[in-house]
Amino acid sequence: MTAKLPPEFADLEPFSDWCLPSEPERYHKRLNSTMVDMQAFYDAITPRAEDALAYCDKFSLDDLPDDVMNLMHLLYSMIMVSFPVECWKQPRVPDSGASTLDCVSEPVP
Repeated sequence: MTAKLPPEFADLEPFSDWCLPSEPERYHKRLNSTMVDMQAFYDAITPRAEDALAYCDKFSLDDLPDDVMNLMHLLYSMIMVSFPVECWKQPRVPDSGASTLDCVSEPVP
């Protein structure tokens, strides 16, 4: 298996399916994940988040290597699951029914 993340973050490789480049993809993954899966991902990445940010900061945003870009996408996914894990205890926004909100702008890269 080819590593998606920098070697320093090999312990997060089992969660590399969260390395998604767009907000709609991350949102779809969140809605189709169980709370058990999101909690496991959150518990693994949260203690490494500051180290991951510091690692990403070593590179120019205009020229990120693929593995560093994947690490950044993993951090974006951590943000995507933080409210469901910390507050709502469910993938969807409480009392939102079938409503959705599509982002038209998001951080790039």
